[in-house]
Amino acid sequence: MKILVIVPAYNEEGAIADVVTDLRENFAEGDILVVNDGSQDRTSEIARALGVSLIDLPYNLGIGGAMQTGFLYAATKGYEAAIQFDGDGQHRAGEIRRILDAFRLRGPDIVVGSRFLSEEGFTSSIQRRIGSKILSFVVSTLTGRKITDTTSGFRVYGSKAIELFSSYYPEDYPEVEALVLSHKKGLAIEEVPAQMSPRAAGISSITTLRAVYYMVKVLLAIFVDLMKKMD
Repeated sequence: MKILVIVPAYNEEGAIADVVTDLRENFAEGDILVVNDGSQDRTSEIARALGVSLIDLPYNLGIGGAMQTGFLYAATKGYEAAIQFDGDGQHRAGEIRRILDAFRLRGPDIVVGSRFLSEEGFTSSIQRRIGSKILSFVVSTLTGRKITDTTSGFRVYGSKAIELFSSYYPEDYPEVEALVLSHKKGLAIEEVPAQMSPRAAGISSITTLRAVYYMVKVLLAIFVDLMKKMD
């Protein structure tokens, strides 16, 4: 199986080298693509020096734009599976086998690695966990399938999902919205446990104060998505 690991990265000079090293040491079968999302630091320079495939976006598009760029690359190059793997060090390459095994064994279109199904590893603050539970309830109700970690960016996408998201991928709250849109298009979604770590460097864009604001906006975005017509 031809597999691409998509690493969206924005100002991750403190983590990107360790992320690439982790992937090379613990998941050698996947090709690595770093999508430098208009970083203003040395992210691109470091990634290029490491010899991975690299796309430099001219300005910051956000995670949605960076991931769609990766999906376009995967579709163009004929990859059968794409793995979303954060550039901040939160995801562990050794955990890829869990989500990939589920993908290969049962054949869903998307497999989500959930930190809330794992008994070990980093989760998040209590405020963000409460928000996650609310989003989980809403998305699970809409899709008819229990999904505990709707904001997880640790995922495997099959060829149908790659095709879908290479033409359109949500921009504002992509991880959550992508699940709803996938359900609308009839794609099968599965979730498996995955251990994660605190981000290795940099600062998350979602602070505790912004968590509630984020949750309200993402809920609105979900209901807007439900009303949209998709070809």
